[in-house]
Amino acid sequence: MLNGPTYMNLVRHFWVRAQVYDHKAAQLEMDEKVLIDLSLAGKSREETGLEPFTVTEIRSSIMGISVFISEKQIAWLIRRAYEGRYVSGLDNNKTSPWNETVNKTMFNSTKKESTVT
Repeated sequence: MLNGPTYMNLVRHFWVRAQVYDHKAAQLEMDEKVLIDLSLAGKSREETGLEPFTVTEIRSSIMGISVFISEKQIAWLIRRAYEGRYVSGLDNNKTSPWNETVNKTMFNSTKKESTVT
């Protein structure tokens, strides 16, 4: 039953309302709370009635039900380690030392193949 148009509508409604809730969004939420009630200035999130910020999440709702998806949940779903590293400064992707690894992982080939015919 969920494989038909119902599933597509659920996903569409989820992503239309989706927001990334990160440290910056949590700080903005705290600042808004303080603007409403100045007596909350300098207090912790718990003292102001907000939940503590623990991890970056994708937040949305479907049919009035709040849905939170964290990086840990995505990592668990795809069966990969949550920890990782980010390498910046890879300027030229044609001569990158990562080309062979990426091609082997994504395309099961070490050769660079052109997709243009």
